[in-house]
Amino acid sequence: MLRFAFHTPLKPLDHPTPSGDRAMGRALAALLQRLGHDVLLLDHHDAAAPSRPMSPEFLPALCEAAQHRAEQLIGQWSRLAADDPARPTAWFTYHVWYKRPDWLGPAVSRALGIPYVIAEASWAPKRAGGPWDIGHRAAAAAIGAADLVLTLNPDDAPCLVPLLASRDAMTLVPPFLDAAPFAAAYAVREYYRKILCAQFGWPPDAPVLLAVAMMRPPDKIASYRLLAEAMAMLTARSWRLLLVGDGEGRGEVERLFAPLGERVAFAGAQSAEALPPLYAGADLLVWPAVNEAYGISLLEAQAAGLPVVAGRTRGVPSVVADGESGSLAPLGDVAAFASCVGTLLDDPVRRAAMGRAAVARITRDHDVAAAARHIGAALEAMQARRKAS
Repeated sequence: MLRFAFHTPLKPLDHPTPSGDRAMGRALAALLQRLGHDVLLLDHHDAAAPSRPMSPEFLPALCEAAQHRAEQLIGQWSRLAADDPARPTAWFTYHVWYKRPDWLGPAVSRALGIPYVIAEASWAPKRAGGPWDIGHRAAAAAIGAADLVLTLNPDDAPCLVPLLASRDAMTLVPPFLDAAPFAAAYAVREYYRKILCAQFGWPPDAPVLLAVAMMRPPDKIASYRLLAEAMAMLTARSWRLLLVGDGEGRGEVERLFAPLGERVAFAGAQSAEALPPLYAGADLLVWPAVNEAYGISLLEAQAAGLPVVAGRTRGVPSVVADGESGSLAPLGDVAAFASCVGTLLDDPVRRAAMGRAAVARITRDHDVAAAARHIGAALEAMQARRKAS
């Protein structure tokens, strides 16, 4: 078994702001432990980084802080015996991209002679030479140094392949979650539906739509704007919409949905424990998914038996089976999105069938057990390649 130093360049896993990124990061750390590996969560090498805005002017300072931290870790761990439980035998970085590349992992892994693993890397040639060029080149260097790249969004793969040390270094892993809490809520969904309607004073026979996302610019606000426009086209139908999330754009979201009146309710940010009953109590998840990598909420909804209407973008088609567990509309096409929602509002039998198909699909392809098989096999293959080289 391996002892992983676990690094998250963007934000630490215990950062208080809800985020799909951190949900997946925590899921990966837990999965490694499920596989029997040890996980050492690293503190952030630049304490100010999580609060700094995403701006290229800060990259040189982040790079300098990372280099200093790498020297500290190399010195600290090099003094330990190879079998010391405090010395890692592998490095794992979650989420490498041009705005927050990994300057730590390659340097420390090379110095200690340990395997270097990345989960969820993204890279786009169009960033070369631009204001983010420092981070762009650093991300490319990290990807090229990796012994294993676990790619959760298949849309990222074409740009990653040319950077890899070998084609064997990349494994596609479907995005995943622990489906058990959502399946438990689905088993008593009528109970949660009654609670939800009573809480907001909604008619018990009105379809309940749900959106779960932070309220921040630019992409989330763009999705909320499209959703508000689509729902305005459907006011002839009897529906209610619950928006779960919060953030700096809350006022803008409230303004967008104000014309729809009491049909729309705001639940604010909710804990992970509170989400399964909310999903299970609704009838349909609606999310335009502007620039969405794949969408953790789309997985959570389906795990709770909720069909999805979303925009067809990036990795979304890999987690929502169009026509089976939901409907995908062309990205940004408000009329098409509204049509997809309206079709499912009018057909409760089809909604229920899609909900059952969604649960089955998540259990088969996106539950933590499926991910454990993929990642466990990839780690074993990586170790075999290193041993043979």
